[in-house]
Amino acid sequence: MLIVPAIDLRDGRVVRLRQGDFERSRQFAHDPVELARRYVEAGARWLHLVDLDGARARHPVQTALLARIAALGTPVQAGGGVRSRADVESLLAAGVARVVVGSVAIREPDTFAAWLDAFGTERLCLALDLLRDAQGRWLPAVDAWQSAGDADVAELLDALAERGLRHVLSTDIAHDGMGEGPNLVLYRMLAGRWPGLAWIASGGVRHGADVAALRTTGVAACVAGTALLDGSLPLEEIAACSRTA
Repeated sequence: MLIVPAIDLRDGRVVRLRQGDFERSRQFAHDPVELARRYVEAGARWLHLVDLDGARARHPVQTALLARIAALGTPVQAGGGVRSRADVESLLAAGVARVVVGSVAIREPDTFAAWLDAFGTERLCLALDLLRDAQGRWLPAVDAWQSAGDADVAELLDALAERGLRHVLSTDIAHDGMGEGPNLVLYRMLAGRWPGLAWIASGGVRHGADVAALRTTGVAACVAGTALLDGSLPLEEIAACSRTA
């Protein structure tokens, strides 16, 4: 299982949000490109970049900065505001190896399936950001986590898997940025129900013990953001996981 370092970008700066809330933003002093270089030198085999300005604007905004990071040579998956085929094409042209798509895939799965056909299953990743309602149902969040969609998650995944979907980034929003650890039950359920998909767990990783626990769930990778920035997850863990993946 790989550790994929996450870099969230807002106004060209490195930030982290709590549960996707732009009003609860923590800014870091790191230069984004130099931080990415540090992760690459630590052995990262992928980087996960989020254009938060793009997420709010509903179209990619920081493409030039994404291109500078992609130019380091390590594959980058990136998302934030992807709403059209032209958005996908612009990110791929900037050097992004895999484009992360959320709202369109949830609301218009046929459109996303057509993109899978056009660009290839390795060039796209479904962002499945989940909220649990009062009845215990998992609902997919849309529009930068500002609202919940009403799609049936199981039906959506079954349909897209039939169309070639391979990579899924999944976040339990309740755990994101809260320092409570990842939702192991959720990831074990997802990987068990859809073992043919390459699951990327996102949200809640605090330290090496969380990484070890996630390895038992069947996910292919986990995204780590704040834990790497704060040092509670040592950089050495990135290379250690890469060697055993």
